[in-house]
Amino acid sequence: MAITVAPLPLPPSADPKYFADFGKVVSGLDPANFSEAEFKELEELLYKHGALFWRNVTITPAQQDRLTRAFDPQAKSYGHGDNKTEKNNKNGCSHDRKTIPSTPTVQLIGNGLVYDHEGLKEAKLKHPHHRTFHKTTVPLEEDIDYTRFYRWHIDAALYDLSPPKVTTLHALRVPKGRTQVCRYDDGTGDELEVPLGTTAFVSGKNMFELLPAPLKSLAVRSKVTYAPHPYVWMSPARAKSTGLGIESDGLELRLDELPSWSEDKIKTYPVLWKNPITGALHFQVHPCGVRELHIAPLPAGADRPKDALYPDGARLMDLATVRDLLYSMQRPAIAPHLVYPHQWEEGDLLLFHNRGLLHSVVGAFRENEVRMLHQCNMAATEDPVGPSEEDIRQYA
Repeated sequence: MAITVAPLPLPPSADPKYFADFGKVVSGLDPANFSEAEFKELEELLYKHGALFWRNVTITPAQQDRLTRAFDPQAKSYGHGDNKTEKNNKNGCSHDRKTIPSTPTVQLIGNGLVYDHEGLKEAKLKHPHHRTFHKTTVPLEEDIDYTRFYRWHIDAALYDLSPPKVTTLHALRVPKGRTQVCRYDDGTGDELEVPLGTTAFVSGKNMFELLPAPLKSLAVRSKVTYAPHPYVWMSPARAKSTGLGIESDGLELRLDELPSWSEDKIKTYPVLWKNPITGALHFQVHPCGVRELHIAPLPAGADRPKDALYPDGARLMDLATVRDLLYSMQRPAIAPHLVYPHQWEEGDLLLFHNRGLLHSVVGAFRENEVRMLHQCNMAATEDPVGPSEEDIRQYA
């Protein structure tokens, strides 16, 4: 059977103009059992469309590992690693998942108590709630009806390990029957009706292409440096109400308070990552973990318009300055009409380009609402590729 794709159903809130190439529903390929030739076609489809989706899938953790690993066959470990730092009590990522014993690259995530699942006798799952991370919160009495984006991010350790190329999510059990309103609470009045427990996605390609020329020039010339053990470093700090970065209150841990680290494992990445199939540039910054912004000067011989930003280059180390600048570049792309909030159903399988999208957990559950998903991603064997010299000449 030939592989066919159909447009991903969009909610009324989404502007189809910005989703023309985003997301496809796949048929004619069994993600649990595919040939090498079928994978080559699947790989091209993913990098062209950012996310691929199947309904009513039965797939084991080992089969999900195989699908995910096919994009990077030499990958070895889960994307956030499996060392002691991952289990640090201050690590904001390690508390929200349970490793499947037979397949350590697959994590059980969700909400509620789960018994006798894939070698886990008992797992107490806790859906991340913005109340544990944001500086301000939705009032308790409104918590069931209103929610926020928890944290816009890329799946990545951002220290020592390279960001996974792809992530797969398989829905095993999901609550049904109600929606919530996701508030931005940033003075814009923006809000978005979302399915309960959705995963929200935005396009890094849109994020770049929406920018005015001076910010495009800045983005194509810039790199970000992340903190060592960034999830531990940021743990005392609190996030913005949009989930897009950290408030600059000086609460981050000092570097000498972190677990042991070394300079050679600190990650510095281009702000823009180049799509390996389309050549498009995707704005891929995890704003919560950034410590520095490095801006190269305008290329020799390039025009120097009056509105050019940092035409002679700069190394920005003041956290508030770095965060404010990144926020001004990323916030437009999470406007309600640019967000795809996936409505999970049991059996759904979602494969997404982790180096081309940002995503966020959303929602607040009642204690008795159980949600179970298998998540799989793997630390890549190579770092992302940034803009080419031609890209820099075009946009700088």
